[in-house]
Amino acid sequence: MIPAAFEYVAPTTVEEALAALAEHGDEAKIIAGGQSLLPVLRMRLNAPEWVIDLGRIESLRGVRDGGDHLVIGAMTTHHDVGQDPLVHEHALLVSKAITHLADAQVRHRGTFGGSLAHADPGGDLGAPALALGSTFVVQGPGGTREVAAGDFFVDLFETAISDDEILVEVRVPKHDGWVASYEKFVRIAHQWPIVAVAATLRMEGDTIAEARIGLTNMGSTPLRASAAEQALVGQPATEEGVAAAAALVVEGTNPPTDLNGTAEYRRHVATVFTRRAVLAAAGRG
Repeated sequence: MIPAAFEYVAPTTVEEALAALAEHGDEAKIIAGGQSLLPVLRMRLNAPEWVIDLGRIESLRGVRDGGDHLVIGAMTTHHDVGQDPLVHEHALLVSKAITHLADAQVRHRGTFGGSLAHADPGGDLGAPALALGSTFVVQGPGGTREVAAGDFFVDLFETAISDDEILVEVRVPKHDGWVASYEKFVRIAHQWPIVAVAATLRMEGDTIAEARIGLTNMGSTPLRASAAEQALVGQPATEEGVAAAAALVVEGTNPPTDLNGTAEYRRHVATVFTRRAVLAAAGRG
């Protein structure tokens, strides 16, 4: 289908974008890479009168060292994030997840911040961002504010970004020396994950000293598997050492039932893939 007619504006600064958003209010939609919004417009599930394109705001692009964290501009493409040496060194889990994200065309067009702001529970970046304890920086008429990852994802396709705000950057704490794996269960290549597990570990020899695990598509938002994380600490990175902790990964989850599987099926898959992700991260998979 062809989208309904709309007016288009492409500001070159965040301030100009916020002014356009304030002027047009509910009649406007923000577009970043377009990988989420354009299909919605084509199917006429939404018909805004104005589309505000952030693509010309250069200040929203790039990855830089922020000291104890990385700063990833919201308009940085998935490809650029995945290929950045700083991300690979300090936030390996993000690099691992991006290798599984859609296909090359989408990775070259889609944006890091756009995907996270879309807040699809089946998106590949929410779980890694949550597991790493990221902070989201949003800007509005009153200036900027920081939102912790645990507070950012509110519900299905809903975040803590207000209607008059724009996500400008994501701050990812450095996890130097941590190993990581992103294990994604799909039936068709490049599909949205039926279930995925983002795991990153700090190892001391063959023992797991710290663990962080994020779950994709196991609820209306990305989830942190805190019980499994705690159970892994002090365990050897073996099938036996990981199995009991992996069984706890479903605590606090509320997976959907749909054409891809029942909630119970997803719980089983999450347990299996948590074991795989942890062992793969530790080099035992």
